[in-house]
Amino acid sequence: MRAARPSPGPPVANSRRERRIETIMDGDQVKAWEALCIEEQPPACSAACPLHVDARAMAEKMAAGDFTGAIALYARVVPFPAIVAHICEHPCETVCRRAEAGGAVRIGALERALVEEAYPTVRRSAQRARKPKAVAVVGAGLAGLTAAFDLVMKGHAVTVFEADAQPLDRLHRDYRPAVLPPSAIEADVGALIKLGVDIRCRQRIGGDASLSLDALIADHDAVLMASGPGPASAFAATLRLNASGRIEVDRETRATSHPKVFASGLHDGSEEGWSAIGSAADGRRAAGSIDRFLQGASLTASRGGEAAGSCLYVEVGSHAAMPPVEAADPAAGYGHAEAIAEAARCFPCHCLECVKACPYLAHYKTYPKRAVREIYNNDSIIMGNRKSNRMIDSCALCGLCETLCPNDLAMGEVCLDARRSMVERGHMPASHHDFALRDMAFSRSDEVAFIRHQPGHDRSAVLFFPGCQLPASAPRQVEAVYRHLSERLPGGVGFMLDCCGAPAHWSGRLALHREVLDHLRTVWEEQGRPRVVTACSTCLKQIGEFLPDIPVASLWTELVAVGLPDVVAPRPVAGPLAIHDPCTGRHAHAVQAAVRSIAASLGAEVRELTGAEKTTCCGYGGLASFANPEVGNAFVDRRIEESDDDYLAYCAMCRDNFARRGKRALHLIDLVFPDADDPAARPDPGFSGRRDNRQRLRRRLLRDLWGESMSDPVPIPLVMTDAVRADIERKLLLIDDIAEVIAEAERTGRALKDRASGHLTASGRIGTVTTWVEYQPTDAGFVVHRAYGHRMQVEVKP
Repeated sequence: MRAARPSPGPPVANSRRERRIETIMDGDQVKAWEALCIEEQPPACSAACPLHVDARAMAEKMAAGDFTGAIALYARVVPFPAIVAHICEHPCETVCRRAEAGGAVRIGALERALVEEAYPTVRRSAQRARKPKAVAVVGAGLAGLTAAFDLVMKGHAVTVFEADAQPLDRLHRDYRPAVLPPSAIEADVGALIKLGVDIRCRQRIGGDASLSLDALIADHDAVLMASGPGPASAFAATLRLNASGRIEVDRETRATSHPKVFASGLHDGSEEGWSAIGSAADGRRAAGSIDRFLQGASLTASRGGEAAGSCLYVEVGSHAAMPPVEAADPAAGYGHAEAIAEAARCFPCHCLECVKACPYLAHYKTYPKRAVREIYNNDSIIMGNRKSNRMIDSCALCGLCETLCPNDLAMGEVCLDARRSMVERGHMPASHHDFALRDMAFSRSDEVAFIRHQPGHDRSAVLFFPGCQLPASAPRQVEAVYRHLSERLPGGVGFMLDCCGAPAHWSGRLALHREVLDHLRTVWEEQGRPRVVTACSTCLKQIGEFLPDIPVASLWTELVAVGLPDVVAPRPVAGPLAIHDPCTGRHAHAVQAAVRSIAASLGAEVRELTGAEKTTCCGYGGLASFANPEVGNAFVDRRIEESDDDYLAYCAMCRDNFARRGKRALHLIDLVFPDADDPAARPDPGFSGRRDNRQRLRRRLLRDLWGESMSDPVPIPLVMTDAVRADIERKLLLIDDIAEVIAEAERTGRALKDRASGHLTASGRIGTVTTWVEYQPTDAGFVVHRAYGHRMQVEVKP
């Protein structure tokens, strides 16, 4: 007899995941998850650029012909676009990932083409600081003027003191007009002056000059020394010098021994040769420190973004090689069309490996780091609407993202933790998973579930546990499997029809999941602690993960061990079969090998899809198809598109979902125990058919194998078109429930009649759902015209 179900007790804490289910989402865990996602890491080109120009975004805009947008982005980061575009050493190109597929993108040439065409459109305006400060900059080189630009843009009053006759005198001396046109210097310096920077040339500081450093310090809130790396003995009375006679400066903050004085322009002696872009970056770092100082903020905190380097993962192999565009006139550089073509060579660099493969993330147009934050915010709302509930419940928990992620970030773990947290606190709507949980309850009820020893045995060395879905899909083959195992395995083979509790686990119902696990353990112990053989990859994973004390094996490895039936009919399919591995068996390598071995031994020509490690979900995993049918269909449809071959599955839900979406598919059990001429054409039984199959299997086994008296129920004759059946299936309504509503209406006479059509409308509340049916009695039975359900309570007053 079936064991009585125990009341929920203490959690079964035998695995890492089970030990964690007491916890809910917390900020530290969320930060750890976010840190694993590298999508927001800069591309290699931006990381290598001392100014961190977003060359990826610039190229994307140029490729689209939006030069105005591109120059706006470029000028937002580069203080002197015309100058830098002409003389930048473009270190970005040395790390460009396109170099691995045809040659680096010529970013420097793109910048020059961009400036040539769109520079006149650059518009800038400085902020208005609430309390503007006065800053003196000594030196009008690239470092000093970059610092002046950044500080004036933040609203400070900036005065530049330059000993030479003109600003940027070094650029005038070192670059030929053909390389750096004087007009470019004039345009950028003129723009700086328009922003309000006061540049005073022929104004030396210190020594025998009329203006001393001490005077600058007294008259200004901060001073930047940017006059170059030469000796600074003139300032020794005010600033500490190093052994080389230069100003001693902190390399990270550009601070000096005087709290109001900062230094750039290579005073730290770290130069290996002057660099235009490096000099500008040096001035920017100093300006950042000065602004922090003027605001009373830390000079060292949160400066990670200034460092070079990126851990962004980019899959280059998926991009075809493409050589750089050659300019028709090399001296003039790229023309408009040439620049667009070259910019289009940018990949652009992104990770998004999980998004490319996951219909769930693609549907919500997000990536893990952003999704984790959204899920956490949704979970932590105290008052207000939780708008991401369906998003949280739409994840298939299939593990593909973790497999593909360079850092093993598992969105399934994030979503499952959120579900548990929200269910525990009553914030997750029951409607998303109600049908699946009711189906699980039905599979565990006395209408379906039972356990017996093998006829003629009083103990079981092995317990065959097919799961709840294969009996719902292929009940006759399940019986054939049991008969075969009973013949081949010694010591008695018991049979258990029940559910492993996966829907409770996936929905985040901790107490319900514990109840199922406790029941399974109790039954196993009552049966003498037998070895369990299951035909379901999800059951295999559930038992192995949450009940590790129970020895469990897959039916497919068992069949390899004990052998296939002595007489197996010729393979009832023609042509190759594309094999689909279930997502819950992603890492079950022994099972995967056994499945392929069995198929090959039966003469099947098996072709691989993406391979077992990268297999995709059919949409049933994580109950995604119940919470979000659109996402569920996207999962199975994407998999179907991978091959025109018939599919071979060894998960009942995968096979039935393929069939539901019109894909020819068969289950491995159809090859081992054939029951039809063309099993790949076997239709999806649907939810109502699945319930019927479970019940029929129970009655047939108990009657035929164990000799127990079983009576078949007399169904109410229902007549409906294929369209009505499909609509009922889509709405997750059960034919048994519809029949119950009609029977009650016929018994009580409580129904509304449409006089025009003669149709009757009746309703009945079954569980949490009120089912409404429009029907018509006929000689052939009750014709169902339509049906729908809702969860509102309808009060009937006498």
